[in-house]
Amino acid sequence: MTPELQSKLAHLPEQPGVYLMKNGRGEILYIGKALVLADRVRSYFQKGSDPSPKTALLLSQVTDLETIVTRSELEALILESNLVKRHRPRFNVVLRDDKQYPYLRLPVKENFPRLSIVRKVQKDGALYYGPYVPTGALRETLKVIRKVFPLATCEIEIDGKAERACIEFEIKRCLAPCIGNQSREDYHRIVKQVRQFLEGRDTELLDSLRAEMQTASDRERFEDAARLRDRIVSIERTLEKQRVAQTAATEQDVIGLARQGAAVDLQMLFVRGGLLIGRKDFFWPESADATDEELVRSAIEQFYNKDVLPPKELLVPTPLGDTALIESWLSEKKGEVVKIVAPERGLKHELLLLAEENAGAAVADHLRNEESGRQAVAELKRLLRLDRAPRRIEGFDISNTMGDQSVASLVVWEDGEAKKADYRRFRIQTVQGANDFASMQEAVLRRYGQEEHLPLPDLVLIDGGLGQLAAATEGLRQVGRSGLPVIGLAKARGDKEERIFLPGRKNPIILRAASPATHLLQRIRDEAHRFAIAYHRTLRGKALIASRLDQISGVGKTRRNRLLRQFGSLEKIAEATDEQLRETAGIDAKTVTAIREALR
Repeated sequence: MTPELQSKLAHLPEQPGVYLMKNGRGEILYIGKALVLADRVRSYFQKGSDPSPKTALLLSQVTDLETIVTRSELEALILESNLVKRHRPRFNVVLRDDKQYPYLRLPVKENFPRLSIVRKVQKDGALYYGPYVPTGALRETLKVIRKVFPLATCEIEIDGKAERACIEFEIKRCLAPCIGNQSREDYHRIVKQVRQFLEGRDTELLDSLRAEMQTASDRERFEDAARLRDRIVSIERTLEKQRVAQTAATEQDVIGLARQGAAVDLQMLFVRGGLLIGRKDFFWPESADATDEELVRSAIEQFYNKDVLPPKELLVPTPLGDTALIESWLSEKKGEVVKIVAPERGLKHELLLLAEENAGAAVADHLRNEESGRQAVAELKRLLRLDRAPRRIEGFDISNTMGDQSVASLVVWEDGEAKKADYRRFRIQTVQGANDFASMQEAVLRRYGQEEHLPLPDLVLIDGGLGQLAAATEGLRQVGRSGLPVIGLAKARGDKEERIFLPGRKNPIILRAASPATHLLQRIRDEAHRFAIAYHRTLRGKALIASRLDQISGVGKTRRNRLLRQFGSLEKIAEATDEQLRETAGIDAKTVTAIREALR
């Protein structure tokens, strides 16, 4: 222990706060919180203590300490969570997840509320439902709602004075309040039904719909009765598929853990009113030294530290030492009481077992995928005669339409998984017309010739044969990166076999269809293709919109850009009110009329 570290240990504050342990290079190794900093930090260095192997390794590298005093332990918890998220210390349990999760927002205080998808929860009086993870669960839920409940989906101001209704009215998916065909009271009755559906209050919802159906039948409105009958059947089928527990209509997030060797998987199930609306998986390949409590606590603090709305009840597989503190933090974040429960029996315990079962299946899948990834890179190392296994592979592809809106994509695979934070896309600048070879050369030049804080790959994968490969090789030579291994991947015309092309070699390597190396390269190539096409379609769509707007008298480049920034599409511009158009682009009544005529 250095004299500087001994001095800091002797003068630690007797207050709550956060401590940061650092090595000789100033890197943060571990971040923790404490009610009394002096007591907690000194406990690490007391003689006679018996630290775990992980803690012993940490202490062997610590040469410096930093402390931050807070006014309370709750402030310390929040600060600790923020610092762990920012610095990702090596000895903390860190969630490798930086996504914002989607919610359904229902602004119930508006006259005619409409559902929208948001990724940030705000205290604005609206109701938020979610999180929906993966996003496919959200799409399915929206699909059911739009099919079953005739809520408006447009973004125009609904005042009952529109000239005509849109196609949604014609196909019976909206009752056209925009033209005064539906009252505010009747609309809010449907909003109430949507709330019951999203909150799992199915008995209440189905009873009210059956009563409506009977009333319609009694009044001989048989078409309305049949439509209500079909709505009831759709709801029953959907609820039957989603139902996981016969619990009260409350919000629950359920955490399950499973271990296999040193690997740990943590599953979070999102249950609303007994309905499973999504789940999230976290995997740590090397966490044998971390206790269940440490893993669960870290997951809670880091997951809910983002724009994620806590549930009313959090079910955990092990009691937490600072439950009251975490409950206080979550309750403050939610704006109402949040309880953390570690049930040992009953329906809540059954939900825990379900989460643990999912975690057990997931940890086995992760380990199988890791093994397959190791086999794939080992096979590539052998096939390509590389000096080391290609842990990091970067893949390139080109997309255009007859040379128009030409773009390139860069995708990254690291340790057998996509690393989307390192993805890049390039709008081709120096090439005219459909020239994939020159476009590929430009993309490679820009990726490896610019000073960017991305590590160099162990292997560069080009989508294409000898021509694309030669262009990429020339690009690498021009920026002094000739030493980077690069290959092309393509099929012969009319052939199903994948072939690897190498620089300076005419005959390709033919890959076995079932080999792990083939599957890995195909996944990277297909992802590069998807990413390039998605960017190309975005640019092409914007160009088409801009072209349509440029043809309108009174709409120049500045006004066009303002309209696109505000509304995003021609459809939304067409749906905007005259007042919204005037406020956005500062245009007069004559130009508004011209826009209406052009986009009719």
